Amino acid sequence: MSKFVIAQQFCGPPTSGNGGYVCGVLAKDIAGAATSVLRARPPLDEQLNLGVRDGVCQMTAQADGALIGTGVAADGVSLPPFPEPPTLRAARDAGARCPGLTERIHPICFTCGSERTEGDGLRVFAGQIEGAPAGHVACVWTPHPDFAGPDGLVPTEIVWAALDCPGFFAWVAREGRHGALLGTMTAEVLRQPRAGEDCIIMAWPLAREGRKETAGVALFGADGELLARAHQVWIVMGPPDQTVATTPAAVSA
Repeated sequence: MSKFVIAQQFCGPPTSGNGGYVCGVLAKDIAGAATSVLRARPPLDEQLNLGVRDGVCQMTAQADGALIGTGVAADGVSLPPFPEPPTLRAARDAGARCPGLTERIHPICFTCGSERTEGDGLRVFAGQIEGAPAGHVACVWTPHPDFAGPDGLVPTEIVWAALDCPGFFAWVAREGRHGALLGTMTAEVLRQPRAGEDCIIMAWPLAREGRKETAGVALFGADGELLARAHQVWIVMGPPDQTVATTPAAVSA
């Protein structure tokens, strides 16, 4: 087991770690697709244990051994088909419609916080794509050099973090509900983007059942090259809703 601390910089909610970032930390040493599951809210600025046991990466609290999350190899078949990506211009226009730019939804979140500056937060602002089905959101993300390694490439955990909030905003755009936390994320990174490279992030809603909402997310190069993709499970905060809502067009449009 190695020691690990989630710094305040990598918060999602004000007092816990960004879900995509923490999931990426759990998956970064797994080749190919991986599934990370968050079992508890990841604490900030606390000593955690991070290690592999029986092929499972585990993050636990050093104080009491409580399980924070796990990461395991996954079958890429579980990742959803992705729609045709928008153009760079259409994605940029969609990003300007992100609800987080006009509402205080998660203003200090590492991924989507509008109050975070360049090089401090990722500033991924996904909004409804004009002419696309409700909930199909996109934006342009240009990784800041501060998030790249010595080779100029963005590490896995940062890519996973960039994929996090667009899936949340897909459901905000479709239904207007804000309160949800990432529970499970399956993703694969096919190519790490370079610092300064314009990328397109898009997300779309898949299905909802009770408190569980699922979303697909994909990262593309400016020319449409698929760089990464993910399937997410979000847990809605609030009274359960037993309605099942599926969106077949979300995976075929």
